[in-house]
This record gives sequence, structure tokens and C-alpha cells, in this order.
Amino acid sequence: MQNNRLFKQMYTKIKNAHYILIVTHKNPDADTISSALALSNFFYEEKIKHKVFNVSQLPRKLNFLLKFDKISHTIPKYYDLIIYMDCANASRVGKLFPSKIDSISVDHHQSNDNFANMNIVDSSKGSTAELLYQFFNSNNLAISKNIAECLYVGIYDDSLAFTTPRTNSKTFEVVSDLLKTKINVAAICDNLTKRQSLAKFRTIPKIMNTLDLFAQGQIAIVHLDEKWLKETGADINECDDIVDIVLSLGIVRVVAYLRVIESKIRVSLRSKDTIDVSLIAGYFQGGGHKNSAGLSIDSTNIEESKEKIVRVILNYI
Repeated sequence: MQNNRLFKQMYTKIKNAHYILIVTHKNPDADTISSALALSNFFYEEKIKHKVFNVSQLPRKLNFLLKFDKISHTIPKYYDLIIYMDCANASRVGKLFPSKIDSISVDHHQSNDNFANMNIVDSSKGSTAELLYQFFNSNNLAISKNIAECLYVGIYDDSLAFTTPRTNSKTFEVVSDLLKTKINVAAICDNLTKRQSLAKFRTIPKIMNTLDLFAQGQIAIVHLDEKWLKETGADINECDDIVDIVLSLGIVRVVAYLRVIESKIRVSLRSKDTIDVSLIAGYFQGGGHKNSAGLSIDSTNIEESKEKIVRVILNYI
């Protein structure tokens, strides 16, 4: 298989590198962080010099993962290999790196543009964590309990607890293998789902009050006002599951969630059935998956942006 060959080549590059920079995408989700930490824990175990980099605020719900506290917002002075985790393109990182430095991208987005020197991309996988499992399998590398925990978190979270269309028998084969390391699934799920902040619960109703429905309720739009975060103390990324809450409404087929991040409007899209939101995101030079995608709009005007998005979505329902 091509992925096995590429992962063997990736391991050769890792062994030949002097210092590795593992890069995660801005406004990080569990998949990018846990995949990076799975590789980072392996590097710590093998005494491979490296650093995990992220440009944004980190999701607090993942702070139970080993080496989470080692993720840095600063770039080391020297590194000779970059490994991008769960990044569909170079701009997704929020920081451009020198093209002269060798790079590897491990990703599962169908919108990936093969921006790295080596691209290991498989859009049939439900998460980058599931794809990264093949790195260990292809090279006959032992997966420790700490690595397995990170991989499980990425698979669980990006598949919305094993409910997305790309969850299949291979996914559960991977999970079954990870369980052999004696990871505590109940404790992991508690850490992910039962440590919500009071600030989040005070913010979610404010977002829900912005709910607008279009096309007989098939399209739902919600947005976050920055001032609410100051009022409640919530992190901007801990309310991201609002899209899944709204999508659970029976009549809704597409959800767009808008918020201003770094002087741009960031939009998360979710859909049901056959509606491909990656095509909607692509119209705005965004990307993602069939039922989950994202985009940015060069504006801070929520109302104007909502109108633009609704006009485009109407072409796809």
C-alpha cells in the first residue's frame, strides 16, 4: 500500500533529522493536537529532539493528555524537518515556514493541496489520528499507553464519538488495537465530555438566541459575539460544538457558525445527508470534508457575511 511505503519513508526522515518541529493548525481541534501529541510522546520515548508548535489558544479539554503542557507558541531557532498534523494547506497553520526546510504533511482532509515535500493524505480516514496509527503499524513500532490515549482521543473526537460516515470496520480495528494498551476509555470520555466550564454554559444560550433559519428551516445560522466571551470568561474554541447542537434539530440540514477571529470571520459548516459543505467552503477558498468544513471571510461584519453564506448554501440544498 502507498501509505505504508510513505510512512516508512517518513520514519527514515525522522531518524535522519536533528530537530523536528511538529506543527498543528490554528484554532486547534482534538485531532490536530492529539495526533501531534501521539507523535511527540513517541519522540520523547525514543529521545528524538523536537517541539510541538501551535499559534492559537489551546482547547482546555485536552489538558489531560501527556505532554500537552509542552506545546509551544514559540518557534525554535533551529529545526531541519517539519511535520504538519491535520493541516489541509500551509495557511491553515497561521504561520508560514521556509520552503527550504524539508516537510511532511499527515492529513485526512479531501481539500488538502499537497503543500509539503511529502504528503501522506488519505481522505477515506475519519481522522488524522486514525491515519497516523498506520505510521506505527507500517514501521512495526510499539504503541505505548500514552500514544494510544492520544490516538484514541483524535479518533473519538473527530468522528463525533464514532458517528460520522467515514467511521467503518477499519476504524474499530484500530480502536481495538489501541485498547490492548489498557487505556481507560471511560476516563478519557469523562475528560472530554464531563469537564465543561460554567463559562461555556453561560455562553451557549447567547449563541442559541442568534439562531436564524432559512429555506423552510433547512439552513441554520448562529454566531458568537466577542463581547460575550469577555462577559462569561469562556474560551472562543470551547463553544465550537454549537454546530452539532444546532444540527441535531430535525428540520435543519446545514449549519453555519460564525465568529470573529483575528479580524476575520471564521465559519464552521456542518451538514446532514448528501449536502457537501466542502463545496460551499471551497467557494470561499476554504475546505474540509463532505459533512464538516470551514472557511474564513475577510470581514468583521457578521450580518453581511451571513447573507453571503446563505446565498451560496441555497445553491446546494
